[in-house]
Amino acid sequence: MAMTLTENILSKASGKSSVSPGDIVEAKIDIALTHETLGPIAFQEFEKIGGKVWDPDRITVFADHLAPPANMQQGELLKVTSQFVKDQGISHFYPYEGVEHQLMAEKGFDVPGTVIVGTDSHTVTSGAFGAFATGIGSSEMVSVFLTGSLWFRIPETIKFHISGKLRDGVMSKDVLLRLIQEIGPDGATYKAIEYDGPTISQMSIDGRMVLSNMSVEMGAKNGIIEPDAKTLQYLKTRVKRKFKTVKADAKANYRDVYDIEVSKLDPLIACPHTLEKQNLKSVREVDGKIDQAFLGSCTGGRLEDIRMGARIMKRRKVHPDVRMIVTPASREIYLNALKEGLIELFAKAGAIVCNPGCGPCVGYHQGILGKDQVCISSQNRNFRGRMGNPDSEIYVASPATVTASAIEGKIADPLKYL
Repeated sequence: MAMTLTENILSKASGKSSVSPGDIVEAKIDIALTHETLGPIAFQEFEKIGGKVWDPDRITVFADHLAPPANMQQGELLKVTSQFVKDQGISHFYPYEGVEHQLMAEKGFDVPGTVIVGTDSHTVTSGAFGAFATGIGSSEMVSVFLTGSLWFRIPETIKFHISGKLRDGVMSKDVLLRLIQEIGPDGATYKAIEYDGPTISQMSIDGRMVLSNMSVEMGAKNGIIEPDAKTLQYLKTRVKRKFKTVKADAKANYRDVYDIEVSKLDPLIACPHTLEKQNLKSVREVDGKIDQAFLGSCTGGRLEDIRMGARIMKRRKVHPDVRMIVTPASREIYLNALKEGLIELFAKAGAIVCNPGCGPCVGYHQGILGKDQVCISSQNRNFRGRMGNPDSEIYVASPATVTASAIEGKIADPLKYL
């Protein structure tokens, strides 16, 4: 029986010769990840049961949402997290090094053909490397800690075949917003999304991670890209274990196949307060002053994003009425940006450069918005109150659009700068 990429991975993980959408399987987990905000819920419940986790070498723990903590409650969450890691002998603990989804790739945990689960919806990012990766609840994570396996219902698969060469200044975030325009924020609910086509082949690893990451913004169970030479080159010096790539079968059955051409795509923007179709527009259709510009997060803080922002910001200044925050997604990215002079460029332009981590995106600290303030952000969500006051507004756009807007003090088209 011909299977999709997701079906092939879950078939292998559950010891089945084949699976079909709707089947219930128990799959072995290769990597389980959690962080210091949702992890403690699972830690406390697990400790009530007692005992040791099924395999401490297959659990990764991160401190990225509250890095560093801004109040006593956050400090306690970090304390609980650190203690659980010590008690369970978990060696893969990465506090203050950056966003977990970026570190999963950098540290070599994103392995093609594996099953990855995490207590964060954007765990789907790991699908950019050909893994089945999905978010789960804290209670489900307790079960994973105990058994190293989890029940799944095999999802139907939607394929996006994307073609066309992107114009300079149009980024993977714009492509993803175009896809949401096509099917809406719930068009892929509990379905796998498989991305392929010439545009994906040309896209950098950084860009592919944005697509997989924001698959969940269409309701998807996971978003996956078949590994190619570019994938293997990235993983070559990072993954220590042997692995075998998994591919989709030639005659696999897909729920839907969308052919999307992007050569004429404009920079897009998601207006407040959701990623509903009616809120997704060309940047040229939207006007309005901003108070804050955020360049960072797990969909806007990679080296490619910072380089793009620096190209636009070069020999220019942040508008005096704008607070621009730049947050590299990891320490490795921060150091590379430092070597390339990008951090200095932004600092001299008037931006605030923060430590690697989730930063303003999660609304716990750094860049909290006040009443009626407006932010344009390279993050993945613009829910009401996500960055502070529920009466503030968030526009989601690419790093290029964010930087152009920071310069002008209002929502701006980045193409004029390139």
